[in-house]
Amino acid sequence: MNRENAWKEYDQEQLARLEELSVRYRAFLDAGKTERECVKEAVRLAREQGYVSLAEAQESGKPLAAGDKVYAVCMNKSLALFQIGTRPLREGMRILGAHIDSPRLDVKQNPLYEDTELAYLDTHYYGGVKKYQWVTVPLAIHGVVAKKDGTVVDVCIGEKEDDPVVFVSDLLIHLAGEQLEKKARVVIEGENLDILVGSRPLTPEEGAKDAASENAKCNADGAAAENAKCDADGAAAENTKCDADAADRGKKDAVKENILAILRAQYGMEEEDFLSAELEIVPAGKARDCGLDRSMIMAYGQDDRVCAYTSLEAQLTAGPQEYTCCCLLVDKEEIGSVGATGMQSRFFENTVAELMECAGQYSELDLRRCLSGSRMLSSDVSAAYDPLFASFFEKKNSAYFGRGLVFNKFTGSRGKSGSNDANAEYIASIRALLEKHQVKFQTAELGKVDIGGGGTIAYISALYGMQVIDSGVAVLNMHAPMEVTSKADVYEAMKGYRAFLQEA
Repeated sequence: MNRENAWKEYDQEQLARLEELSVRYRAFLDAGKTERECVKEAVRLAREQGYVSLAEAQESGKPLAAGDKVYAVCMNKSLALFQIGTRPLREGMRILGAHIDSPRLDVKQNPLYEDTELAYLDTHYYGGVKKYQWVTVPLAIHGVVAKKDGTVVDVCIGEKEDDPVVFVSDLLIHLAGEQLEKKARVVIEGENLDILVGSRPLTPEEGAKDAASENAKCNADGAAAENAKCDADGAAAENTKCDADAADRGKKDAVKENILAILRAQYGMEEEDFLSAELEIVPAGKARDCGLDRSMIMAYGQDDRVCAYTSLEAQLTAGPQEYTCCCLLVDKEEIGSVGATGMQSRFFENTVAELMECAGQYSELDLRRCLSGSRMLSSDVSAAYDPLFASFFEKKNSAYFGRGLVFNKFTGSRGKSGSNDANAEYIASIRALLEKHQVKFQTAELGKVDIGGGGTIAYISALYGMQVIDSGVAVLNMHAPMEVTSKADVYEAMKGYRAFLQEA
C-alpha cells in the first residue's frame, strides 16, 4: 500500500496556501520555545479570533451557547480551547490533543557558581536527550523569575541579534582519545551539561558602584522599615545584602559577582531568586526553511509543537460545528505526562465540568457521558524514515516525508508496552473522513519492533473510554536540538485536523 508524495499533486493555489501556513508556523515556533510562551502565544491568537477565557464567560452570567468560544489555562503551561457545538455536550466532543513541552536543559535551583574564573549555571536535562548533541551549540535562556513580593519577571536572553548566547563546552579533539572510547550515552555526563555564562571578573570599582546602586534602591524602597536590610543610615547589619563597602565584590568569585550584578541591573534579580525561577536552556535562533528547495522546516521543539500549532490552527479556523470541538495543549508529556499541568492531572476533566456548568448542562453523569462519548486525535509526531539509518526502520510500516498526516494505530515499545491501541471501526471512520476531504495520510510504527518505541497522551485520554488514535507529523532528528519536518506534512496535518473537527 504505497502512498504518493503529496508534492506531486499540488497546484499553485495549494502551494501558496502551504507556504502561508509555513510562515505562520515558523512564527509560532519562534514565539513559543517554552510551554509558557506557547500558551501565551496561543491565547493571543485565540483572542484575535474571538475567544474569551472561561472565567470571563462565567463572570458574565450568560450561559454558553452554540458558537461561543472559550479557553482555560492551567498554571500558564497548559491550555484548553473550546468552540461550543449545536449538540448537547453529553453527546461528546471532538478533541485535538497535543503537547507543548520539548526536551531541553533546566536550570537548577542553586545553579550559579564560579570555577577558575569561569561562571556557570548548573542544569538538569529534561526529557529524552542525547546529551552529546547539546554541547558547543548556541543556546538561549528562556523563562520566568518569581520573586517573594509576588512579581514575575520574564527572561529571554539569546534570541535578539545583539543578544549574547551561552553554551556547553566540549573537550577538544586533540585531547579526546579517552573520551572517544566511551559509549555515546556517557561521552557527556548529565552533570557536565553546565552552561558557561561568563568569564569577566567584577572589579572593586564596579562592585562599589553596584553596591551603591543597590543601597540606593533599598533605601528608596524601605529606609524606615523596622526590619529593613538596607536602612537609611547604612547600618552595618551582619547579614545585610546591601553592603555599601563592596571590597569583596571585586575579589572573591568576582566573575560570579559580575553575573549577579548584570542580573540585578537587568532583571532586579538576586541570587536567592533562582530558588523560585523556571529557566529553560534551549537552542538559540529562529526556525528556518531547510533544503535548497525550501521543502522542509528546521527548528527546535517541533516535537510536539508541529502538532500543537496545526491543531490550534484547525481549531481557530473551524466554522460552526455539531459537536463541541476542543484543542488541548498540555505540558510534561516528555516525562510521563505527570504533575498538575500534565495530561494525567484533572485539569482537562475539571475544565470540561466547568464548561458544562457554564452551558447549563452539568451533571456528574453527563460529564462521564461527554468524556466517554468523545472522539480524539492524540496529535503527536512520528519518526520519519531515514535512509542513513535504514536498519532501524521497517520500510513497509514507516512514516515518510511528503506523504501526509501519519497515523499510529498503536505506539508503546516492543510488546506494545504503554500503548493505546485504536480499534478498527474508529480507524475505518477516520479513513473515510480523510479521503472525503482529500487529505494525504499514511500509517506507521515507531521503528522496528524490538528496537525501541515511544508513547503519547493517547492512553491517558482512553481511560475515559473515548475513541483515540495517535496522529501527527513525521520528524527527522526527533529530540535533537534541531528537528526537521516536511512542509507538505505540516499542511496535510492541518487539513486533516480541520476535517476531523468538522465531521468526525
